[in-house]
Amino acid sequence: MNKDYYAILGVDRRAALADIKKAYRKLARKYHPDLNPGDKSAEAKFKEIQEAYSVLSDPKKKGQYDQFGFVGDVPPQGGPQGASTGGFEGFNFSDFGTSSFSDLIDNLFGRRGGQARFAPEKGEDLSYSMKIGFEDSLRGLQTRIKLNRLADCLDCRGLGTKSKSGAKTCPACRGTGQAHLQRGSMRFSTPCPSCGGTGQEQGEACPSCGGQGVQERAETISVRIPAGVDTGSRVRIPGKGQAGRNSGPAGDLYITIEVEPHPVFRREGPNLHVKVPVTVPEATLGAIIEVTTLDGRATIKIPAGTKSGQKFRLKGQGAAQAGGQNRGDEFVEVMIVPPPAADPRVRQLMKELEKLSGPNPRDKSRVP
Repeated sequence: MNKDYYAILGVDRRAALADIKKAYRKLARKYHPDLNPGDKSAEAKFKEIQEAYSVLSDPKKKGQYDQFGFVGDVPPQGGPQGASTGGFEGFNFSDFGTSSFSDLIDNLFGRRGGQARFAPEKGEDLSYSMKIGFEDSLRGLQTRIKLNRLADCLDCRGLGTKSKSGAKTCPACRGTGQAHLQRGSMRFSTPCPSCGGTGQEQGEACPSCGGQGVQERAETISVRIPAGVDTGSRVRIPGKGQAGRNSGPAGDLYITIEVEPHPVFRREGPNLHVKVPVTVPEATLGAIIEVTTLDGRATIKIPAGTKSGQKFRLKGQGAAQAGGQNRGDEFVEVMIVPPPAADPRVRQLMKELEKLSGPNPRDKSRVP
């Protein structure tokens, strides 16, 4: 069976050369015969790792391997030697531009090679973490970020070949882009494995991208963070993930948000919470006090006899709800601040007040 060199090295099919080298060095050290004397399995693994690296580190070999699933003039035969090909043995497949029945069957059923090799493939999604200010999370933000991503090769514009000029008709399918096979009552139709269904001969691999059609490069992207996001929110930027293969669409970019804390407000969903200190006379007699909101200063009336920890609601003064125009509420929590205890006059007044304060408020909380 054909070997999966990417799986052998434990890297993704879109891995950069630097990542391939790094994975090879790590595995080579682990399975080197000098470090595993007498271990035949380690020796076999070491040879397999070397074979994989010799292909994936060579742009020309890698391009052929990625496109056709093998390196060299003839692909490995699938299955054990002499195994039956399911009743099609002796049939001439040369008209279909494939060297073995297994290649054609792989083509027909979307496995390794053939159709799977040339079918458009969507690029992988990317993740990015962003820290933003508290007010930016409430009002929204337009900014630019830099990241590395796979994008269409600038030299071949994503085609993977040097140029499409002078392209010739594929001799295997005579320009139809289709390969056909009929055996008795069975008839198969599939994209031509020689040209990938384009009807034209595949050109010489682009030297800049090794025939991949994509390159990793730094890119600056403009993003809009909507109002109302919170820590853990994910913002999707369509088409800014890894580039697709064979004219497939690019993946998406997902930005995970982390919101910095605010010195005054505490947020719970669309609602804001703020603590406001009041004096003993204000809480006892009632008062009109100023509080901070997102839109500036506002006034609220606290009634006589207000207790510490009591909350008052300012409707519509909270954060914008993600995906909508409505806003949450602001909750103002009153915190009673005692007067300065060091002042003799204050202490005398408190003693007078103590005589008028009524029953002990803790009596109701005592356990019988």
